[in-house]
Amino acid sequence: MPYLIIHPTAICESKDVGEGTRLWAFVHVLDGAVIGSGCNICDYVYIEGGARVGDRVTVKNCVMIWDGVTIEDDAFIGPGAIFTNDRYPRSRHMPEAAGRYLSKENWLERTRVKLGASIGAGAVILPGVTIGSYASVGAGAVVTRDVADHQLVVGNPAGVVGSVCVCGLPMRGGRSCRACRRDDSAGDLTARDLIKQHA
Repeated sequence: MPYLIIHPTAICESKDVGEGTRLWAFVHVLDGAVIGSGCNICDYVYIEGGARVGDRVTVKNCVMIWDGVTIEDDAFIGPGAIFTNDRYPRSRHMPEAAGRYLSKENWLERTRVKLGASIGAGAVILPGVTIGSYASVGAGAVVTRDVADHQLVVGNPAGVVGSVCVCGLPMRGGRSCRACRRDDSAGDLTARDLIKQHA
């Protein structure tokens, strides 16, 4: 696997970035962030300390990934997607709220984007939610609660409108894929079974 590639304008303060990952123009990765191997981190991405990005993840332009956000292997994060980690934010310098910010446990909510999931352009992911394996979040959606494996959600607040295949295309009737011919018509395949069938 090729070595880590860092654009001359990128700032990488983390020592935990995997081989073959590319950090493009004006990316800023803080100390304490973890990024796996073979990732493509596009222009103007900010990754805060405490954030974790798995292997082979694509993060498109202008995305901010905050402390408490975990993105698992093979996920896709579309341009301008917004993650959050504090459900009731206030300036930590405000006297009435300062006490809450003395400890991270008082305000930080953890968000998880599971294996192979896709987040559309401009989507907003509220803190504390989990996006299931191979799920897809439509462009501009506002995700306020968990999304199950293979679900397709759109809108504000995001609601389920169908299901998607491992290959990314919608599944007919929620169970079969016209592109890769995978079929779960009986509805008894687990996500792991579906992945094996697709391989």
